[in-house]
Amino acid sequence: MQKITDRAPVMDGYRMPAEFAPHDGTIMIYPVRPGSWGKDRSAALKAFGDIFLEILRRENLYLLASKEDFEEARLFLDTLIVKMKVQGTDEDTLKLMEDRCLILPIESDDAWARDVGPTFVSGGDKQIRGINWSFNAWGGEVDGLYASWDKDDKVAEKFLDMCEIDFYDAAPFVLEGGSIHSDGEGTVMVTESCLLSKGRNPGLTKQQIEDILKEYLGAKKVLWLPYGIYNDETNEHVDNVCAFTSPGEVVLAWTDKEDDPQYEMSKADLEYLESVTDAKGRNITVHKLPIPDKPVTITKEDLDNYVFEEGEDEREIGERLAASYVNFYYINGAALVPQFGGDNAESDKRALDILGKLCKDREVIGIDARAILLGGGNIHCITQQIPENDLGKQQ
Repeated sequence: MQKITDRAPVMDGYRMPAEFAPHDGTIMIYPVRPGSWGKDRSAALKAFGDIFLEILRRENLYLLASKEDFEEARLFLDTLIVKMKVQGTDEDTLKLMEDRCLILPIESDDAWARDVGPTFVSGGDKQIRGINWSFNAWGGEVDGLYASWDKDDKVAEKFLDMCEIDFYDAAPFVLEGGSIHSDGEGTVMVTESCLLSKGRNPGLTKQQIEDILKEYLGAKKVLWLPYGIYNDETNEHVDNVCAFTSPGEVVLAWTDKEDDPQYEMSKADLEYLESVTDAKGRNITVHKLPIPDKPVTITKEDLDNYVFEEGEDEREIGERLAASYVNFYYINGAALVPQFGGDNAESDKRALDILGKLCKDREVIGIDARAILLGGGNIHCITQQIPENDLGKQQ
């Protein structure tokens, strides 16, 4: 494993692939933080478990857990496999799924693998390298969401070292994986509200930030959407409001309700997207993906389950959560789409229908994700893709 600090990926011909390109696997983190997942973690574990299984059916799962939680994580996965066996899954499939799962003893402050894990770039011939960004809990001393993030900041480098993957060290530049989206052909999307926030890289201009993104992601063009999702505590990550479904095409979180605070935000994003082209000079086709019909909010029962640490961002009854169907995740042959249930059954189905038409060669699978949303994010936020690779060839 080589730590590369004297140059950026673009100098070596590496760039960030699209998420919908073939994967080797997915990084996730076993959820334990009571301020995100509650004293009673059963609902969160059910959602994580559903995602684990869908991944293991199609690609490798790299599950990170601290030494203290390692055995619990292993037993949890074993239980999932046993349930599948009881349900009649054949032995060959079960064996394949077991072989695809690797649990790594890496500690973290929480389970947001998208934001604390490495970003991967590809150099062709299935060669990959990682990027280690600085992480400061979405805003550091300015508006970070918890007081200590030392463990999270070390996750990417520990993972790359353990897996013997060469990587570029972009520190001290602060970036989270959820704040970037790539089409794999030189275009990267971000939001101004996030990347220009005062808690990340306040000493850099917008142009300097863009130049760094181009150097490390191999991008030719950066699209700066004005906003993300209303009340998104990440300063409005792009992965919650807009995502590439193919080169030149995106889904944009939308609402037709003019009295909804999301309306003006999404309208501004739409007007921006209609005014620009991508790195290949193509106009961008925008598909509207409506947000849930009824806002998802914190209930008293939800609040009573949290246990917040000193300095951790707290919640309150009635607080509107940043629910969006754009926070879906591609895996090989499928797309995992958040579902919120209750009064949003109709909008849940609508999201599946829209994405089903756009993801023609994939199975579109709904995941009951309200418990993940209660933690502060959704399916895309707890997953980080590793592109298809031939690491054996690189050693």
